[in-house]
This record gives sequence, C-alpha cells and structure tokens, in this order.
Amino acid sequence: MAVPKSKITRSKRNMRRAHDSIKNDVYIEDKDTGELHRPHHIDLKTGTYRGRQVLEPKDTI
Repeated sequence: MAVPKSKITRSKRNMRRAHDSIKNDVYIEDKDTGELHRPHHIDLKTGTYRGRQVLEPKDTI
C-alpha cells in the first residue's frame, strides 16, 4: 500500500487545489450580428466561423 513519506503542508495542498475552482464560460460578441458565442466555436445562429459560412444558418422560430 502506498504511504506518503511526509505530511503535505496546508500551503502545498492549497496550491495544488488552486486550479480546481470552477470558472465561468467566456463568451464574445460577434462583430457582424452582435450575438454571443464561445471563442473558437461556430456561431450556430449564423453558421459562420472566422468569417466563412460553414453551416446553414438556423431558421428563426
């Protein structure tokens, strides 16, 4: 069975856990339509990615 050689201090433990916090998703505003979408993702409303038409745009319901 694995047993640690020495106690992990509170400081080292908390430094390791510093990256475990939940962060909010980042959204950017599209230059043309003003819609919010995630960076490096396709804008599903218009179907564009980096200024190119990739998908057919969604129809408004």
